[in-house]
Order: sequence, then structure tokens, then C-alpha cells
Amino acid sequence: MLVDVAARAAELERRMRPEPRPGAHRVVVLALDGVYPFELGIPHRVLGSADGRYEVLSAGVDGRPVRTDSDLTVTPAHGPEVLAGADTVVIPPYAITAASAATPDPRALAALSRVRPGTRLVSICTGAFLLAAAGLLDGRRATTHWALADHFQELFPRVELDAGVLFVDHGDLLTSAGAASGVDVCLHLVRQDHGSEVASEVARRCVVPPYRDGGQAQYIERPLPPTSATGTGPTRDWALRRLELPLSLEELAAHAAMSTRTFARRFREETGLSPGRWVTQQRLRRARHLLESSDLSVERVAHEVGFATATSLRRHLAAEAGVAPSAYRRTFRASGSSGSSGSSGP
Repeated sequence: MLVDVAARAAELERRMRPEPRPGAHRVVVLALDGVYPFELGIPHRVLGSADGRYEVLSAGVDGRPVRTDSDLTVTPAHGPEVLAGADTVVIPPYAITAASAATPDPRALAALSRVRPGTRLVSICTGAFLLAAAGLLDGRRATTHWALADHFQELFPRVELDAGVLFVDHGDLLTSAGAASGVDVCLHLVRQDHGSEVASEVARRCVVPPYRDGGQAQYIERPLPPTSATGTGPTRDWALRRLELPLSLEELAAHAAMSTRTFARRFREETGLSPGRWVTQQRLRRARHLLESSDLSVERVAHEVGFATATSLRRHLAAEAGVAPSAYRRTFRASGSSGSSGSSGP
């Protein structure tokens, strides 16, 4: 038994930390002063679990130990010179102040200037501040942590900030929001580079969801009025039990005993969405669950969640997730099939 456990542990280690393949895509993670340790490790864990398809290296701005935002210091194995040979550069988040957000450490900007043209750039959370300060986000849509959105927009008005999404992909430049969205964007890189099956296997090894699309909303704090008999909460509960039926604004307002105008205003105050948009989101959420967990046809799924036709479901899912229902289902089925194959490997 002990021998079997040791063998499994060794196999897990081999899969989680494989040697890079010849010609592997080189990823350099630039650790700045005040770096967040969790996010610093995300590219190593996620990209490093892709069977040697990526070589992931860490670099500092001057070859010295780097202070994190926690009670520890890390020593990257490389200095900034390694950035010149990178295929992808990842900027993990770091602690910033009002001053450092506007004017980053000159050594960080100098390190970034070593990156050769055409290199893919990826930021996680506050890493977007460095890219923006370097002028690399001007005229482009980008995201960062929602709590810093106002400050970001004040500092960098030429950037089209979208603080309501998990990540934004321009192909050569990707920005993502806080913490877990760093996992999402790294899995997205694997999916873009090597397909859904490889990304799903990496997600399984890392024990994370295999797919969250970039357009999914961040969990943004919104002050909500307390639930009461006069609010829209009871009507939302009522609607959730009837998603397969037509749900017009007039019908929702009548259930809440409000005029349509009052209901729409109060609904937006409580949820941040229009009633129509909220209903569509709930239908899409239920459709995703059915696509992941059932063998129902796309036409049947559309009927079960209240879309008039399968075409309507395809259009709404493509607008929100960027994929067709069949492609969305294949992503989860690839992960599910590997998990139920009976293999003893991770």
C-alpha cells in the first residue's frame, strides 16, 4: 500500500511539474516589489501542468530578492534579461499606492522595455497598471480589479476600461481581474494555444473549473436594499420557478403589484440589471447547467429554459460566452470523460 501511494505521488509530481518539451513556449513571470504570492504562482501551476508545452520562468527587475505583500520574500531564478527571450510575459498583481500606480518603479518599466515586439503580454489584477503606465493599453479595452476601476480610469483615460468582466483578450495582449481570474486567463491561454481537451485536463489536474468565459461578470459589490414584501425579491423567486414560460415586464410588474416603470427602476436598484437582462442571464445559467449535466438536445435545452428556439439560445450563449452550445458542452464532456474513465492518474 505504501509503495502504491508513493508511486501515485511520484506520478502526480511528474504530471504537475513536467520537464519542458524541446521548443516549449517560454513564459516569463515578472515579479515586482509587493507581488501577491498566490497570483505569482498561478502561471507556474496552470501553464506548468500542460505536459511540458510551456517553460515557465520567474524574473525580477534587478536579479535581487523580491518583497511580497505578505510576510515573506521570494528570489526569482532570473533577472530581467530573460524577458528578451520570452514568448509570453505575465505581470502578476502587486501592492500599489496612489503614487506608484501613476508612476511605477522605473526598474519595472526598464525591464518591460526588454520584451521583444510581438511577445504576448498578460496582466493579472493590478498588473494592468504597469501595462497602462507603459502606454501599452492606450486605445484598447482592458480590465483590472473592480475596486480599483475608478482610480485606473482617472490615471489612464485613454484606456477603455471594462471593470465588469473576468478578462479581455486582444490576442497579443490580455488583461484580467483579481485572483481567480488569473486562473481563468491562464486556462484560456492553454485553450487558445492547444484546444479545449488540453485545457480541461490541465483544469482537472489543478482542481479548478475548466471554463469561465472572459465576459462573465466580476463579483462586484453593490449596496442592496433589504428584502421586503414590497421589493422585487419575491418576484425574482417566482420567475425562477417559471423560466420555461414567457416572462414579460408587464407580467413581472403585475406579480409585484407595481407599475412597469416603478418595477423596472426598483429591479435595477436591487440587482444592477434590467428585468429582461436578468431573466436572460438566469435562462443562460440554467441552460449551461443542462448542457453540462444532461444529454438533452440543444433544442430541448432551449425549450426547458424558456428560449423560443434553439437559434435564440445559440445567439445568447455566443454573445455571453463566445461559444456555441455544442462547443460549450464538449468542453465539459472532455473534462468529465477524463474524470470518469477509471484511470488512476490525476
